[in-house]
Amino acid sequence: MAQVITAAEQEWIGPFTGLSARQFRRLVRVVAERGGAQIADGRPGRPWALPLADRVLLVAVYWRTNLTLRQVGPLFGISHAAAHRVVDTLSPLLALAPAVRRGADQVCIVDGTLVPLRDRSLAARSKNYRYSANVQVAIDADTRLVIATGRALPGNRNDCQAYRDSGMDRSLAGRHVMADGAYRGNLGVIIPYRKPRDGGELTDWQEDLNAVHRSVRARVEHTLARMKNWKILRDHRRKARALNDTVAGIAFLHNLASTG
Repeated sequence: MAQVITAAEQEWIGPFTGLSARQFRRLVRVVAERGGAQIADGRPGRPWALPLADRVLLVAVYWRTNLTLRQVGPLFGISHAAAHRVVDTLSPLLALAPAVRRGADQVCIVDGTLVPLRDRSLAARSKNYRYSANVQVAIDADTRLVIATGRALPGNRNDCQAYRDSGMDRSLAGRHVMADGAYRGNLGVIIPYRKPRDGGELTDWQEDLNAVHRSVRARVEHTLARMKNWKILRDHRRKARALNDTVAGIAFLHNLASTG
């Protein structure tokens, strides 16, 4: 079976990973350090059919295009079963590394997004009228890099509860956290001022602060939109247990692409 896509030809790297050739080589080194080069192809002693760089590129192509593995496998000259093993093995090794705190003044922004999911063991009908999962993502307000992703929850879970149930509150403990009004009730989370219950209006200074809050909070929405350029986050066909690794891996690729 002829191989069409290979990391040896650099013109394939940018469109499918969003990375430069130098950034992609760095990504491959990270995966190798995490054990990607030592894992046999499902059988003890059996080598992989593809070199590590091609396997990393295969996962990126799968996430970026959301083609089926029956379509992706032949592009790399392997069977769809071998492509399954590549994705299952490497996806956890691409996961976002734990974020290092920049200091007491670090401001984080958190928001949730709905990822359409076909596995009904986790998916639930949500406000996008599809069966989805609620995924929490937090970024650094200054660098706009993803610093944490939460455990995926059913899509009918509101953000206020998902912030706690996903473990995001523990990941961001001790940091200054901004979010929209849906996170009301979580202590320490900075949300916009709400209109008084008696029907009164906000004061001018409260309106001004809300405007600043909106402009800063928009950064996390921009990040989520860029992450969804990876089309697998628009229709996740794999098992629900794979979603956390997928989100964390795409967050890692986003960060690499953003650091130049």
